[in-house]
Amino acid sequence: MSDEVRPARNDAWVPPGATARQGPTPPPAPAAPMPAAPPASAAAPISAAERQRAKNAERGPIFPDRVPWAAVAVFTAIAVGAGWLVVLPVWLSGEGLADPLFGLLALVLMYTPALATLVVVLWVRRPASIPRYLGLSPMRPAGRTWLFIAIAFVLFTVLPFLAMLLGQAMGLVRLDFAGLSGITAAFEGTGAVPIDPGTVVLITLVTLPLVTVVNSIAAFGEEIGWRGWLLPSLRPLGTLPALLLTGVVWGLWHSPIILLGYNYQRTDLLGVLAMVVFCVLTGVVIGWLRLRSASVWPAVVAHGAINTATAQWLIFVDADDLPVGPWGTVLGWPGWMLLALVILALVLTRQLWKQATPGLTMAEAREPAPAPGM
Repeated sequence: MSDEVRPARNDAWVPPGATARQGPTPPPAPAAPMPAAPPASAAAPISAAERQRAKNAERGPIFPDRVPWAAVAVFTAIAVGAGWLVVLPVWLSGEGLADPLFGLLALVLMYTPALATLVVVLWVRRPASIPRYLGLSPMRPAGRTWLFIAIAFVLFTVLPFLAMLLGQAMGLVRLDFAGLSGITAAFEGTGAVPIDPGTVVLITLVTLPLVTVVNSIAAFGEEIGWRGWLLPSLRPLGTLPALLLTGVVWGLWHSPIILLGYNYQRTDLLGVLAMVVFCVLTGVVIGWLRLRSASVWPAVVAHGAINTATAQWLIFVDADDLPVGPWGTVLGWPGWMLLALVILALVLTRQLWKQATPGLTMAEAREPAPAPGM
């Protein structure tokens, strides 16, 4: 046996001319761990605007591509036909506006457009989202909705007062701010215990917002039909044609009571024509509030406000002008002129054609929608 020491089996073989590595071979470095996937809860939250865009995309266009003329015909027939049926007892009584039921039936009359709307959206042409189509929701952005509600209240509360001032300047009505003789005459005519006229004015001013809210409840029955359903349905015709045609239908719908002498103290077609003119001018402004806010609530408040203020400001009419005619008020020439000026301002500022997207601010509506799956 040779005494030569042999290398250990685990020594690596070294090629000729190479230097042997000292020591054992180091173990391989461990692989770097793969980063863990973030939990689902760590994903970026979806904003309210993105959620609303998704809802809008799911529900399709805000307005129809074409006017649903069959649905419009059904809506108009029900609103107008039901209106005549409601007022028919007053016509049959022969008492006209003096009929004790007139006030109640006039209130019921205001809900015939709501009845027509209900029939159309449920059985004739059902939209993807009934609340969105009618402008009942979403209330977001709340700031915009409340802003236009405030504009509606202020504009249509002040406008009838300014119309009476203009009517006095035009010699169509006389006002008595100093003596408030109209209030005194009203108490004498009813035989009620007289109240200080200044107190009556104060009570009128303080309660005016509350009375507007009450009248807005009644006005809702009309507005859910005129500006809630009819205006969006006619919108494919273009903004201005839709506003004008809605106003014409709205004015003609009043015929059952206008022909009894309501508002214009005439029982002929001239009274109906005057009501149509008033409704077209007023309807353009109220319709703009609806389209600009993407909500029917400003239109409801505007309607309630003008109904309230037109009656409330009559306390300033001179006793010698009682009962006051319509032509020196917002229903007549002064009101038509002021409404025309408001419309002109909307046209010149291009506001008349600005329309909001439900649930989105103007800035959010201009942002591109996210790609599918993003």
